[in-house]
Amino acid sequence: MSDFSVVYADDSLLVLDKPAGLLSVPGKGDDKQDCLSSRVQVVHADARVVHRLDMATSGLLVMALGALAQRSLNHAFAMRLVHKRYVAVVDGLLASAKPDWERIDLPILLDWPHRPRRIIDPQGKPSLTRWRVLKHNPTDLTTRLELEPVTGRSHQLRVHLEALQHPILGDALYGTPTSLGKSERLLLHATRLELTHPVTGQAMVFSSDAPF
Repeated sequence: MSDFSVVYADDSLLVLDKPAGLLSVPGKGDDKQDCLSSRVQVVHADARVVHRLDMATSGLLVMALGALAQRSLNHAFAMRLVHKRYVAVVDGLLASAKPDWERIDLPILLDWPHRPRRIIDPQGKPSLTRWRVLKHNPTDLTTRLELEPVTGRSHQLRVHLEALQHPILGDALYGTPTSLGKSERLLLHATRLELTHPVTGQAMVFSSDAPF
């Protein structure tokens, strides 16, 4: 398959809008070969992965075109020069003590016996998430959040929200029966991406509205 949604394209950069339920890169097994990167590479043979979104997460994802752009973008991600924001809907009415951004600063460790799950553990990697409330829904007992992962750990947003006892709706790994019953998909969408163009040095901002 070669169907995918392009937000922006030039000779060095592709910004894509990944649907929920599609892998970012191939997994293990013949049934996990269909993914966004392989679809893109059918059309753009030199497209290269620089970051990923979880299979259940939708939204903005960037790929490099060629080795030079890949090196530049890999460096930008490693140095935290790429800024991402997400929208999520979580279970319960999450109270905020501040009118603006709050922080979750909890170390994350792979739960080896139950991988790919992650857990909060003092031996884990330092992990920082900023969050703020966008809207409470007293009828459904849910909260819509804007999230900014300062670090980029696997499952970071999902693990941090579970740690607050407000799991993201539809999260099969970290949810509760109540939160799973409120949505058939994970309500987590990468809505904003800020980066410097890997060749021109131009500041670029991309956005994608959450489909929920």
